[in-house]
Amino acid sequence: MLKTETTVASKVQVQPIKADSRERIGIMGGTFNPPHLGHLIMAKQVQEQLDLDKVLFMPDNLPPHIDQKAAIAAKYRVHMVEMSIASEPKFQLEDIEIRRGGISYTYDTVQELKKLYPNADLYFIIGGDMVEYLPKWYKVDELVKMIQFVSVERKGYAKKSDYPLIWVDVLRIDISSSMIREKVQQGRSIKYLVTSEVENYIKQEGLYHDTNS
Repeated sequence: MLKTETTVASKVQVQPIKADSRERIGIMGGTFNPPHLGHLIMAKQVQEQLDLDKVLFMPDNLPPHIDQKAAIAAKYRVHMVEMSIASEPKFQLEDIEIRRGGISYTYDTVQELKKLYPNADLYFIIGGDMVEYLPKWYKVDELVKMIQFVSVERKGYAKKSDYPLIWVDVLRIDISSSMIREKVQQGRSIKYLVTSEVENYIKQEGLYHDTNS
């Protein structure tokens, strides 16, 4: 297992040196069921603190985790991501996992992304709650040699790992996709939890009203 000291990033401490010939690309994967303002805030703060050229929002097709979440059809999730990031020039949709189909293993995806972006350094953004699951990721020992993991600190989770991580402290917004789905099912407002475009889209399409979604 690869071991290293962790690095802490903050708005004051981090002054990354940027190589002119290589892009710095962040990757934020997830089900985005639905995408919410917490996703956007986290991505923007990581992008600014690490001086990333852009952040790819990458909806998964079928997450490989044991505790799989029942997700609505990919076309809805992709469209909501597109609406959520439309006003931010440094955010971009990457639907590579949706197009590939099947289970979305990060290792397979990164291999494809490195072919698409041969002159880029890839920074894969995960929440602090996901760090403890890294040993269970498919081919994680090979994966950490291909990308740089960036972990966003999260209250209640230890800031330690046997894998090389950059730890970033961002504004903590206690919003989750499951919270939003629950509020929709209960007929409660989701205003200010998602963008207004996503809020209207969920209403128009009747998403998440089924208690099984």
